[in-house]
Amino acid sequence: MNILVSACLLGVDCRYCGTGLFNEAVYQLKGQYNLIPVCPEQLGGLTTPRNPVELVNGQAVDQNQNDFTDKFEKGARETLKIAKLLDCKMAVLKSCSPSCGYGKIYDGTFSGNLIDGNGKTAALLAENGIKVITEKDI
Repeated sequence: MNILVSACLLGVDCRYCGTGLFNEAVYQLKGQYNLIPVCPEQLGGLTTPRNPVELVNGQAVDQNQNDFTDKFEKGARETLKIAKLLDCKMAVLKSCSPSCGYGKIYDGTFSGNLIDGNGKTAALLAENGIKVITEKDI
């Protein structure tokens, strides 16, 4: 079975800060599944590194109030296309992210506070019947 995985969790240097965040437990899933690495933010056209972005009233903005919502939504749509093309029924995404977070995301104050909610990509995948979990669920 193919599953989508946030590329950063596999060590790909695609996070906003220019690094990956390798997760051994996620990597070990390769023994059971075909892992399909994706970075919705890069797929949406964002550069690496980039300013941190959080969701504020559904809009993806950085601390300077620059709006990147269109790029986040494009990345979500492109990720969904990959999921459908490769018949992925599940995704393991990066927790708390404005793209990939599922269940909890940062609150938009850039202070590290979490609120209930989903990132743009996680929400779109779930709306389309793809089971979404984060690395914290492994």
